[in-house]
Amino acid sequence: MHKSRLGGIIIDCHSDNLDADAEFWSKALGRNAKRSPKPEDMNYVELTGSPEEIHLEVQKVDHPSRVHIDIEADDIEAEVARLEKLGAKRIGMVRTWCVMEAPSGHRFCVVRPQRSTFDDEANTWE
Repeated sequence: MHKSRLGGIIIDCHSDNLDADAEFWSKALGRNAKRSPKPEDMNYVELTGSPEEIHLEVQKVDHPSRVHIDIEADDIEAEVARLEKLGAKRIGMVRTWCVMEAPSGHRFCVVRPQRSTFDDEANTWE
């Protein structure tokens, strides 16, 4: 048995100016742009809100700009297997998350829990 739920919305930007992209989305969505000081996080800017709100970030990418979702799960492998049974394909691992593709062709990621309300609000799967 494991749990999962919608974890976040990621705004993929094919751009040379991630800070400008983050500033636009920050102002458009009424959130603060927060950059991590870690070098490995240079392609990500979190758009912070209250702890109960869905995770939102802007990400620099090499593919065309688009939006994708993250599904947070307490057992990534179990959730990936569940989604594969529904027709999704595993594309590959990046750091600690799994990139997948839905039967519709949309890419999405399965990630570790992001918010403190995960245990109380996530779906439980057998």
